[in-house]
Amino acid sequence: AAKGPAPHLRRSGGAATVKTMLLEWCRARTRGYEHVDVQNFSGSWGSGLAFCALLHSFFPDAFDFAALEPSARRENFALAFATAEERAGCAPLLEVEDMVRLPVPDAKCVYTYVQELYRCLVAKGLVKTKKR
Repeated sequence: AAKGPAPHLRRSGGAATVKTMLLEWCRARTRGYEHVDVQNFSGSWGSGLAFCALLHSFFPDAFDFAALEPSARRENFALAFATAEERAGCAPLLEVEDMVRLPVPDAKCVYTYVQELYRCLVAKGLVKTKKR
């Protein structure tokens, strides 16, 4: 018999399924954006452009994506996080300085932030979810 907390709940890939779904959603939203290739929740986000592309896909009037440079990491993160907070109401869960300090972003931090952004976009009615 299963032991531990809530033995009646089995791992059926719930968290992994959510993570995969969120990664696919990010890929779909950022497809076609130059210098953006979302493959994971760590290195794919290192220049800040994936965050910018994701936000630009919802708020194209917020900034000129084509003017952004992959090497301008600090500016890209600052722009993305400010846009997420102002336009989507997303809590500032990530610090620009932390993102710039790390050569490869922490996957758990990026995943948590993207989850929060997704939740905020759903709450604003900008992302449609399937009713169960």
